[in-house]
Amino acid sequence: MADKEATVYILDMGSSMGEVRNGRKESDLDWAMTYVWEKITSTVATDRKGAQLGVIGLRTDRTENELDKEDSFEHISVLQEIGQVLLPGLKELRSKVKVGNTHDGDAISAIVIAIQMITKHCKKLKWKRRIVLVTDGRGSIDADPDGIAEISKKIKEDEMELVVVGVDFDDLDYGFKEEDKDYDKATNESTLKALVEGCDGIFGTMQQAIEELGTPRLKTTRPVPSYKGQLTLGDPETYDSALCIDVERYPRVMIRRPLTASQYVRRTDLSNGHHSTQSSNTVMPDTDDPGPTAAQADPNSLTSVKNARTYQVTDADAPGGKRDVNRDDLAKGYEYGRTAVHISESDLNVVKLETQAGLEIIGFVPWSNYDRYMSMTVSCVVIAQKTNSKAIMALSSLIHALFELESYAVARLVTKTDKEPVIVLLAPSIEVDYECLLDVQLPFTEDVRSYRFPTLDKVITVSGKKIEGHRNLPDDALNKSMSDYVDRMDLSTFGKDDNGEEAEYMPMAETYSPILHRIDQAVRWRAVHPDEPVPPVYEILTRYSKPPEQLVAKAKRQLEKLVVAADVKKVPAKTQSRKRTRNTMTPLSGLDVTALLGSKPRKTKITAENPIPEFKQALDMADGVGAIRDAAQQLTVIIETQIKDSFGDLAYSRAVEELNVLREELTDLEEPGIYNDIIRGLKRKLIAEELGGDRREMWWEIRKNKLGLIEKKVSEVSTVDEEEGKAFLLSI
Repeated sequence: MADKEATVYILDMGSSMGEVRNGRKESDLDWAMTYVWEKITSTVATDRKGAQLGVIGLRTDRTENELDKEDSFEHISVLQEIGQVLLPGLKELRSKVKVGNTHDGDAISAIVIAIQMITKHCKKLKWKRRIVLVTDGRGSIDADPDGIAEISKKIKEDEMELVVVGVDFDDLDYGFKEEDKDYDKATNESTLKALVEGCDGIFGTMQQAIEELGTPRLKTTRPVPSYKGQLTLGDPETYDSALCIDVERYPRVMIRRPLTASQYVRRTDLSNGHHSTQSSNTVMPDTDDPGPTAAQADPNSLTSVKNARTYQVTDADAPGGKRDVNRDDLAKGYEYGRTAVHISESDLNVVKLETQAGLEIIGFVPWSNYDRYMSMTVSCVVIAQKTNSKAIMALSSLIHALFELESYAVARLVTKTDKEPVIVLLAPSIEVDYECLLDVQLPFTEDVRSYRFPTLDKVITVSGKKIEGHRNLPDDALNKSMSDYVDRMDLSTFGKDDNGEEAEYMPMAETYSPILHRIDQAVRWRAVHPDEPVPPVYEILTRYSKPPEQLVAKAKRQLEKLVVAADVKKVPAKTQSRKRTRNTMTPLSGLDVTALLGSKPRKTKITAENPIPEFKQALDMADGVGAIRDAAQQLTVIIETQIKDSFGDLAYSRAVEELNVLREELTDLEEPGIYNDIIRGLKRKLIAEELGGDRREMWWEIRKNKLGLIEKKVSEVSTVDEEEGKAFLLSI
């Protein structure tokens, strides 16, 4: 369980924060809120009840706080009491943050109110307590040394952390200094810095804080044991000499997935019985007013989508040929290849493997006999029981024995009783002050797939002859060019540290997942700015997505030689659409034989023996829409005849193939209307049983292969929208 934390943000909203300074395009308040919103939305995104925050407005037009009767606490308003903030509360808070019309308000007094809020909320319980002050330092600040010393003492006694981030504050360590600084601001900066230093807090400038927002914050989680039990070698119940060590197993690495989309439905009690299953950011109100989405107008009007599952069996007497059945009336089936195998409950109890939780060593293998590709999962850590000194000594002996013999242990792991066993590899890991066993899951025989690929250095003919000089094999010149290029693009010696000395170019600690953190950034931004475009991706996320420019320039000459040696040529782009014109086959001479003979092109007849090539040939010879429609009608007659004369579903696959060609060709010729008329007529005949009786299985094949209407997203000239296309396929 993560630690509870309470953070109070003090936001300076005085009139001076509305000005634009130092070449920026936004006001000081908007610029400072870039940092504040990023911090707040990061807390909201965790969705933890223990991560709570409060917000205080400094230099506000109104005075709303518990000490508002005293003069020194005027123009300070509590905008948000300490508590968990969700999306509706975030939007309400955003509406309250705006530049005021006053210059009065004491930042030190605001810190006192923040201390009081945290003390009242957290009491004497164990909380992480933090106060963040964001100001430009241009207001009036009480610089009483005794008062500041008392506040610093109180912050240290209550184990609070004070962070002061100032707009255009001087920070020599960062390398920023504001020129021609106002005297009052310089005095206020000194006062706040003395307060921070007195309580061992953090004092910095806003420019550095905003620049560091691009660096992702790593999430620290408490490990949860996946197994607690004994590591055994031999049978301890039978033999006294068997090895038995009390151990615990924890994940060492876990895969973090990016945020996934969720579907919401409008609540029926708020929408007059009408509801939809659209995404929360696309649900629109029932009126014609293109105002805010339902999610933006009232998040409480939405509820999550709940799935309902029904089971059906084929029944000729039931309406639609299907009959609903209860889940309890169904028998379990297990997939074996392409076959469903039924196993009764009595048989299942016989064949089910009964297991007991345990970690049993079943063998040892040398390091050289293990290939890295055999690891199937992320790694876990096996350590001795933390309070058992005997187990710690025994596991340490096993770890050192494996390390000295350069061996791994193979073990059978059952994490819980009656759970399927897995085979894991135990590898010794010895650090300066830490020893453990690392384990990864190994494959069973059924998990291994063997694939044979041709060799890369020779070509073997059908007769078995080996050819080492072939057009598919690199020659000496290509090998040398590639080797030179790889040497020039070597990253192992390219990295430099801050002192200019050689260092690792791409350290693991500075390499982040772009998709993971980019999605997080976009979600946080959209929560506060629903109508503004998402800002560009942070540079730190894309830093290693392309080779360094200096290295590319250095290897340019070797790359040019490689292109020549490999005979690299540009592939011409494919034609996207024929747009009613097709390239017909013409003689090399370029002469029109038909015109020379004085004869007119004969109308092509499509036969059932070879329909697809003849249909394409007819389209090649078509001189207008009429000829295209005639060729499509001929192929349609053949398809309907095949369905009508089919014995069962024997001819369905052939009809589906022809129908697919018909759809593709008419789409390329930008004549979707012809196909849509044909498929509508075919569906009507299938429903009316005009093609040799009940042929609804053929309609299922059409649905499965997505051969419905040609929609606008497929062809721009189509008049069928996406909703109509879906309804056409679903209805029968």
